[in-house]
Amino acid sequence: MKLVSYLQEDRDRLGVLINNMVYDMEVLHPDLPNSMSMFLNFWEDALPMAKAGELILREGSRSSNKGIPVNDVQLLAPVPFPISCRDGYAFRQHVAAARKNRGLEMIPQFDQFPVFYFTNPHSIQGPGEINVMPDHLDKLDFELEVAIVICNHGKNIPAEEADEYIGGLMIMNDLSARHLQMEEMILNLGPAKGKDFATTIGPWLVTLDEIEEFAVPSKENHIGKNWNLAMRCYVNERQVSEGNLADMDWTFAEIIERASYGVNLYPGDIIGSGTVGSGCFLELNGTAKLKDPNFPEQWLLAGDVVEMEVNGLGKLTNTIAADESDWSILKRKKTDTAIDK
Repeated sequence: MKLVSYLQEDRDRLGVLINNMVYDMEVLHPDLPNSMSMFLNFWEDALPMAKAGELILREGSRSSNKGIPVNDVQLLAPVPFPISCRDGYAFRQHVAAARKNRGLEMIPQFDQFPVFYFTNPHSIQGPGEINVMPDHLDKLDFELEVAIVICNHGKNIPAEEADEYIGGLMIMNDLSARHLQMEEMILNLGPAKGKDFATTIGPWLVTLDEIEEFAVPSKENHIGKNWNLAMRCYVNERQVSEGNLADMDWTFAEIIERASYGVNLYPGDIIGSGTVGSGCFLELNGTAKLKDPNFPEQWLLAGDVVEMEVNGLGKLTNTIAADESDWSILKRKKTDTAIDK
């Protein structure tokens, strides 16, 4: 199933996408939850009921005139109000390239355990315009990723069982203000302000049965599913990045195991994969500069249209918009002289 959240009468509604038409959950069955938050909390009962209703519509044994063309609805983030949002660091290729570009060897601890950071669940957005402050536009970057949403409550979840806690997959763009990020991480803490202003997901949540044909084994000495899904990013219709979700070294199952150690995971928690290899300008710029020190850096600008496309998961489109305010925290930063005093 492709589950969509959309705006109707100033509130979020949950629907299913069938042949480019959105059908509200009440069309599938009047007892189904009408928001993603409620659907996730009653996942075990709601999903089979929704699948049965979807199958009836797909096969044409029951017709409905209540479908709305997907282009006529205002899509929200598939999970509009996540409980939390973690982002992983699962692709070895990205980590190795980013370190090489800084003149560093690959860090051996990457192969010992998966890591993640917490980002701001209140800044989750779906398709559409992304409003950013002036400091965000200083080396603004995209990050091509895929995310999952947790659909069952659990704690201390073994990786061998963790795929059962995945409600589905969706595209994720972990937007990054690199000036802010690099500055604050000198202090070995973060990322914080370089990341917490906007993360986009969408355009819909695809349940695992929908992509079962793309499932592949995890890499050697790893546990859990991977999926052979090609990933691409375009900026102003020009392709700038490509990769594949199957290249994840640490699986979502292993990240769930780590994240749930001593901690409760709840339906509505989002976990991102981390950036696929070559999946951001920071990495692409660094790699190009190793070959040509005069390579002109690329960053996102106001007015740019960012399209992320993943086979089986759709296309997530966002437009970068500059905020009207000129407020800047970079300009208010204390000088080195002031700190010394």
